[in-house]
Amino acid sequence: MAKMTMVEALNLALRQEMQKDDSVILLGQDIGPDGGVFRVTDGLFAEFGGERVVDTPLAESSIIGMSIGMAMYGLRPVCEIQFSGFAYQGFHQLENHAARMRWRSQGRLTVPMVMRAPYGGGVRALEHHSESREAYWAHTPGLKVVIPSGPRNARALLVSAIRDPDPVIFYEAKALYRAFREEVPEAEETLPIGRANIVRPGKALTMISYGAMLRPTLEAAEELHKDGVEAEVIDLLTLSPLDSDLLVASVTKTGRAVIVHEAPQSFGAGAEIATRLMEGAFYFLEAPIERVTGFDLIIPYFSREKSYLPGVQRILAAARRTLVG
Repeated sequence: MAKMTMVEALNLALRQEMQKDDSVILLGQDIGPDGGVFRVTDGLFAEFGGERVVDTPLAESSIIGMSIGMAMYGLRPVCEIQFSGFAYQGFHQLENHAARMRWRSQGRLTVPMVMRAPYGGGVRALEHHSESREAYWAHTPGLKVVIPSGPRNARALLVSAIRDPDPVIFYEAKALYRAFREEVPEAEETLPIGRANIVRPGKALTMISYGAMLRPTLEAAEELHKDGVEAEVIDLLTLSPLDSDLLVASVTKTGRAVIVHEAPQSFGAGAEIATRLMEGAFYFLEAPIERVTGFDLIIPYFSREKSYLPGVQRILAAARRTLVG
């Protein structure tokens, strides 16, 4: 198997799905000859032409609105929003129309579209380029929210998202785009949306994360291992629908939980996960559930960005608090 970056793996998923299904259409600003700002669509314009790789104006509401219309009429659009912080311009299209169309039409119409968007910090970007606002979308009934953590699961999940009959928000941590390489099979591979993955088994505590925060969480688990503590690490992969059964089963076994995400803490994914653990595993908890998150403020510019993002030491400190609880 070839070793790929996340950018290359996403490109592979798009290319193979476009080769297999003529209804798959790409839309977005600068995704044509330029290959997108992060080069995820590199080479696709030359292979499939301007009718299937559509370079759009800088108009997010229009990009998303066109995608909804195309999807309702039988296509499978994959639209790219250059940075997730610009998707708010199309929020009303997604909330008022994409998310509601199946309900509104009593199942007669569906919106099989994907909105891809780079999210998160760690790349020294400017304002509106580093947000982690996945909770907005996960809070919206009718939208599925997928956040891969590496090249192989990014490729597999994007294929599943393209084939899904309903709208999928596909967040890609830009800090992971070229952070490492991973073996990715050339043959077709998918992963089910709505299933989390145990990436490191353990019995002492459960560590739950997703996207770019999985790597520091795994590093913290390795540090705990040096102390003889075996932590179970779960990669969520999908925020909505959330794999509550796996999370509850793990915490029922370990009795402790640490949740890590880079979005602000208040009303974030960690709060929802903690509540579901309280509902499903309360009598097995040996210590309070810990959250390690970004702070309740706009993510700062790059000079202080690292202080905002959860790091290994903050995660370790939370884990050790649960172990003595």
